Amino acid sequence: MIKIKSSIATGLSVACLVFVLASCATAAGGVALAPMTPRPEWVGLGPHERYTSVAYLTAVGRGSSRQAAEMAAIGQLVATFGQRVQFSQRVTEWYRTGGTEGVAFEGSIVTGGEMDRLIGAEIGDFWTDGRGNNYALVVMNRARAIRIYSEMIRANQEIINNLTNMSMAERNSFGGFSRYEIAAEIADMNISHGEVLSVLGAPQYAQGLRRGDDFRRGAQEIVAAIPINIYVNNDRAGRLHSAFASAFSDMGFRTGGINSRYVLDVNVVVQPTDHPGAQVVFSRMELSANLIDVNTGSVLLPFSFHLREGHVTQSEAENRVFIAAERRINAEYRNELSNFLSQ
Repeated sequence: MIKIKSSIATGLSVACLVFVLASCATAAGGVALAPMTPRPEWVGLGPHERYTSVAYLTAVGRGSSRQAAEMAAIGQLVATFGQRVQFSQRVTEWYRTGGTEGVAFEGSIVTGGEMDRLIGAEIGDFWTDGRGNNYALVVMNRARAIRIYSEMIRANQEIINNLTNMSMAERNSFGGFSRYEIAAEIADMNISHGEVLSVLGAPQYAQGLRRGDDFRRGAQEIVAAIPINIYVNNDRAGRLHSAFASAFSDMGFRTGGINSRYVLDVNVVVQPTDHPGAQVVFSRMELSANLIDVNTGSVLLPFSFHLREGHVTQSEAENRVFIAAERRINAEYRNELSNFLSQ
């Protein structure tokens, strides 16, 4: 896990707003009016006497119940912010455990339960016509939201700078690749925050932001600069070497070269397991493949399996077990490698 010392708060997806506001909506501001009271202007998307358009962003929802109306209003507000950004578990856990140190917003780490306070949104008013038509008004304080979202962008920019500020040796490593991948997701987060600020009328706080794809291209450049040496003990016609090499090349890595920092050390043991009097003889293979960081001597990614294949001749049984092993590597190793790099 990469640890960067930075005083930040957890960047949260606007999509979280729907769930959080729904859970607190009934306790928020606004009092239900008695049935058949005059229809307020805001129900028809007109102005509200307390929540002016200068100070608040508002949205109206309609439903068969108060809760349904509040949920519809929340959905309308969220929809004004454009596309929703989904973040991987890796980034979520990095924020939660290893990516932050200290606090930021008003002396507390922001959590999902504080989303209504975070962006200044709440249910501001409610009206029913007494005939099953219910209307809710959700409001967002512009000044508070601008302050919070601009600070989130600033803090995320600091994280991105810390993640990508490396020496060339650090950059061209699995760790460097991971850092750029995380930076890409945080950059996506900032673009999402910038869209919110644009809606709130403060696009100046989001100028000059780099998109996540800029850092993803950087991650692919890192991959292309990392050679992987593959050594297979007891291979057969290069079958297993080719299968492993294909998994690395599919992800953009180069294989071969000398003095590589990363080595895949593959050990293969094949033994006959025939039984006296049996019509079929078997060959058993035990394979272990360790991806090693030569600089530290640590095993980064262990991979192993065992197989057994049979035939009437021992030579063909051995041939079949190598074919089966090749298929197993092709089917599984790329996913194992991808999952490792995504941690």
